[in-house]
Amino acid sequence: MGRVEADALRDGELVYLAASLGEARQVEELLTGNGVDYVAQVEELGRTTLFGSPRHGAGFYVPAGQAQYCRSLLAGAGLGRVVTDEPEDRP
Repeated sequence: MGRVEADALRDGELVYLAASLGEARQVEELLTGNGVDYVAQVEELGRTTLFGSPRHGAGFYVPAGQAQYCRSLLAGAGLGRVVTDEPEDRP
């Protein structure tokens, strides 16, 4: 399994926000290696640049039934941007 199109993941839940390409690749490898379907989408991380421009990263969505499992995997791998809040309506 692995990355799927947004419309293929009906009950997606946000579990991780990657701030860099390297971090996003780690998350992709971990989820794919554990047989988890996921959607990656561009998400706003906040306004932290010098001029107040929004920063963006990769948001990772997984099936709601696997969200807690994936959060545990990500935290166990030392990835610190695990999202624990309930998501907005997304993929």
